[in-house]
Amino acid sequence: MPMIHLTLPAGVLSAQARGELSKTLPTTLLKWEGAPDNDFFRAQAWCRIEEVAGGGFGALGDDLPRFRVDVTVPEGALSDRRKAGLVGEVTENVLTAAGLGQEDALRVWVLINEQAEGTWGAAGAIVNFKELAAFAKAQRAEA
Repeated sequence: MPMIHLTLPAGVLSAQARGELSKTLPTTLLKWEGAPDNDFFRAQAWCRIEEVAGGGFGALGDDLPRFRVDVTVPEGALSDRRKAGLVGEVTENVLTAAGLGQEDALRVWVLINEQAEGTWGAAGAIVNFKELAAFAKAQRAEA
């Protein structure tokens, strides 16, 4: 299932902004995956926001905050169009939460990691993307 992990310098986001992002980021990820908006799929979309102490996360040349968003999805879950949409919307989510504008977009990097079929497991068993996609399709049909 999808997982999203934001790494940023400590103190950049308010507690309220972190709380909002912890809901907004996985919701955005589920949207671009095309997963049904139901309790089961929401419970599988995990989000981790990790703040790194001062000086532990940045770039050469300036002290402006940087943001790294690691997204892990099953291989084949995102087409090129969906990847582009996800990257754009996640970047906007982070910029908004940090009170930054589009001119700061290069400070947000989104890395999409596709987990190969047969290497994703939960509840003591391998989770196959094809079975998960069929389940999602059936859930959407019921809604």
